[in-house]
Amino acid sequence: MKKLLMLALATTLAGQAFAADPIAQRKDVFKQYKPVVGGMGKMVKGETPYNKDEFAKLAGELEALSQKPWQHFPAGSGTGKTDAKPEIWSKPAEWQKAIDSHKAATAKLKQVAAGGDLGAIKVQFGATQKTCKACHDAFRKD
Repeated sequence: MKKLLMLALATTLAGQAFAADPIAQRKDVFKQYKPVVGGMGKMVKGETPYNKDEFAKLAGELEALSQKPWQHFPAGSGTGKTDAKPEIWSKPAEWQKAIDSHKAATAKLKQVAAGGDLGAIKVQFGATQKTCKACHDAFRKD
């Protein structure tokens, strides 16, 4: 019983520490992008067979993910083990524009994916990828 209580306490404290670390939180969200974008990319490139339902599901997941990381960039979280450039905080209007562009592109990809037209999906997937690249170029250290 004592061990179980200690384990529960340790888990709670670890969770609280993670919750208090915006760098870890945003990295966690961005790591969730990889398998989603990767799965869609493989279908778009023809590396795996195109599956309308699977692509639409992944597009929905990406659209949901696109809402999550931005809250984890509070003022003062640009130091430490982060790839975030200071421009995130020194150019907030440009940062917000990049966020809005990404959100709009992922929402449109979700909409286009629901239609199932692979040609249209390829175009919108490319446009969505461009919003990722634009943000990385302007706001992420390499």
